[in-house]
This record gives sequence, C-alpha cells and structure tokens, in this order.
Amino acid sequence: MSKRPPKTAVVAFKVDTALADLLNKLPNKSAFIRKAIESMLGVACPLCHGKGVLPQGIHNHFAPLIAHAKLTQCESCGDKLELPLEEVDLSHLSRNRLEQFFLGGPLYCDPCFEKTPSCDDCGWHINPDEAEEHHRKAHPHSHE
Repeated sequence: MSKRPPKTAVVAFKVDTALADLLNKLPNKSAFIRKAIESMLGVACPLCHGKGVLPQGIHNHFAPLIAHAKLTQCESCGDKLELPLEEVDLSHLSRNRLEQFFLGGPLYCDPCFEKTPSCDDCGWHINPDEAEEHHRKAHPHSHE
C-alpha cells in the first residue's frame, strides 16, 4: 500500500443542499472528494469528458463494449480478471491493487499482488524484472 502523507490542510467549498445530502450518504466523503478531484486533474473520461453523465444514446452504444472490455488478465500469471464497475464489494487488498491499476500501474490478481514486492518510493507492487524500468519512468529524480 502506498505511504501517503497525513492530510493537514482543509479546503472548503459551497454546494447545494441536494449535493450535500448525496455526499453525506457516502461512507467516506473526504476520500470520495479527494479521488474525484484527483481524477479530474488527471484524465477525464473520454465518453463524458469529466461531466459524469452521458446522453442515453452514447450510453446504449458503449455499454456492450464496456461490458466486454472489463475482461482482462493478470500481468503476472495471466489469469483472467474482471474489472469491477463498482468498488463496493471489493476487499481491502483488491482496492489497493485496483487503485494502483487505475493510477497507471500494472494490474495483478489478488495472489500475485500480495506476493509481488512493493516499490520503496511509491508503494506500487512491481515485478522484480520490471522494477528498473518502473524506477526510470516513475521516479526519474529519486536516485540522482
């Protein structure tokens, strides 16, 4: 698991009552807001362009493709994996490995993720034969 620094700053903003009620129903409002902001600053959805909603026709057109494309394989052992569309039913371990994948890292099944060593700099689990390339790409200034 990645070692993140403690949160020390507070950011506040106003929302309408309906959005506040929706946010208050979330199990971890702060984590959701942080992830939403980070994702908007990173990569916007190519379908909704970061708006979070799609016209019905676009949804209907791409839903079968998304259902098919969520089948993939572990980058270590090759076992078939299904990417979840909801994180509600994920174990803690699965959340960590999928967060790594969603942030651009390799995707492993639970057993491979657990046995693969983690990077000392970022905490990502990286196969030893790919560690040098990972450090070169992800941490170019860490060992100068």
